[in-house]
Amino acid sequence: MVWDKEKIKSVLPHREPFIFIDEIIEIHGTEKVVAVKEVNRAEDYFKGHFPGNPVMPGVLMIEAMAQASIILFVLDRPEIAAADPDYYLGKVKAEFLAPVYPGDRLIVETNKVKFLDYAAITDVSAKVNDNVVAVANLVFSIQRK
Repeated sequence: MVWDKEKIKSVLPHREPFIFIDEIIEIHGTEKVVAVKEVNRAEDYFKGHFPGNPVMPGVLMIEAMAQASIILFVLDRPEIAAADPDYYLGKVKAEFLAPVYPGDRLIVETNKVKFLDYAAITDVSAKVNDNVVAVANLVFSIQRK
């Protein structure tokens, strides 16, 4: 593990129950971050999505991808991140290829496509047991408060 949850919280503005990155296991400079989300059966969303057949909602997989992308942006632009900006996901192009179940270990790999001071584009994949379960291209903005 490269970053634990406390280190992640020092960078992300999110808090429980809406933080979807448990650890960072790889950092490749300012080009790539690999994060982990331990998909826990006790999480509230499984009560209704879906009773008897719990599946992690795709929108929460996108949120985990976005949070990993914010971490990558922070590594690339620490001076911008130091001002504690707001991050807004603007455009998502995603494909969901397989369901994610309680007990799965979701590995999220985010790669920099283009970063500007107040905008970023990343390509992200999510895997379970080396099987790609989702891919996305994310565009987000960074706004000073």
